[in-house]
Amino acid sequence: MDVLERIAIRTREKYSDIIEAVRPEPECKRMSMEERAAQFAPFAALTGYHESVEETEDKHTAENETGGVYAAKESDVWSS
Repeated sequence: MDVLERIAIRTREKYSDIIEAVRPEPECKRMSMEERAAQFAPFAALTGYHESVEETEDKHTAENETGGVYAAKESDVWSS
């Protein structure tokens, strides 16, 4: 008898009372996959991320079109 067989025997002995037990049914009905997905649909972890990516893309596109010169907009300049 090898090590894995001994471990399997000990495990069956240790958990013999629950190995063949029937899983209890929940008291409430289970949610459908659509209902579960709907819970997470409105969640947006990175609010404003797509707008930021688009702004950066626009900036780099403008730089490439003007040969690397970028004319800053007022919104790009920090005001003190």
